[in-house]
Amino acid sequence: MKEFAIITDSGCDMPEEWLKEKGIECVKLGFTMNNVNYEGSCGESIDVKEFYDKLREGAMPTTYQVTSEMAKQAIEPYLKKGQDVLVIAFSSALSGTADSFKVAEKELSRQYPKRKVVVVDSLCASMGQGLLLWYAEQRAEEGASLGQTQKYIEGLKKHICHHFTVDNLFHLKRGGRVSTATALVGTILKIKPVMHVNDEGKLVAIGKAMGRKKSLHMIVENMFQTMDLEDGDPVFISHGDCMEDVEYVKSLILARLPNVKIHVNYVGTVIGTHSGAGTVALFHKGKHR
Repeated sequence: MKEFAIITDSGCDMPEEWLKEKGIECVKLGFTMNNVNYEGSCGESIDVKEFYDKLREGAMPTTYQVTSEMAKQAIEPYLKKGQDVLVIAFSSALSGTADSFKVAEKELSRQYPKRKVVVVDSLCASMGQGLLLWYAEQRAEEGASLGQTQKYIEGLKKHICHHFTVDNLFHLKRGGRVSTATALVGTILKIKPVMHVNDEGKLVAIGKAMGRKKSLHMIVENMFQTMDLEDGDPVFISHGDCMEDVEYVKSLILARLPNVKIHVNYVGTVIGTHSGAGTVALFHKGKHR
């Protein structure tokens, strides 16, 4: 039984059914596509597969973060009920969402001086943030206090490894992650970047592969070089609507770790706007990032 509420944002890319089962509030970032607002606090919803179909057809969405008012509206009901709150937020190096939660925390701490709100900047993205959330929820279910859980995940977050590759460099170019020349040459030569999220929570290129299969092998090899898994530690995979590639990555992992539990979900619409269809991302606990 958790002694406090846990709130996160949709940058975690965790399945809604899992969040509901665990009683975790998820505040949604949003995006605008073809002059329509989606998700956020008042936008329309869209099926994730439909979203990736539209990306493939040439749609160019733009994203927006959780605002401090949205954060406040998510946190305050728990404080009114007499609960403390732990917030695990999308990396501050990739979004202003963590800062919005911190603004809300400062305002609410004045209104509810007897209650405690802790905001953890995950320095993680997609199901890397989700994996940190998974570990936090486990500790909370075991009866850890808010302070104990905060200390645990603050120490853990730089050990949540992210390895990913993308199929189309132009989405990264739009977000300023690669140059136009790199995107053009890489596309012509079928060069696939291999990237990770560093200790500062930023996306960093760490290699490149000639062709899709080699890039998938590379992210798996990077996992085996950095992993520090104990019994029960899962591996998470998120993807930009490319389950065939996910199954291939799973087969490579299970050939060497036959008993590991692998959880799969889509890269959500907001992160998918910047990574594109065909992204494959692999997350696990490691010795270092």
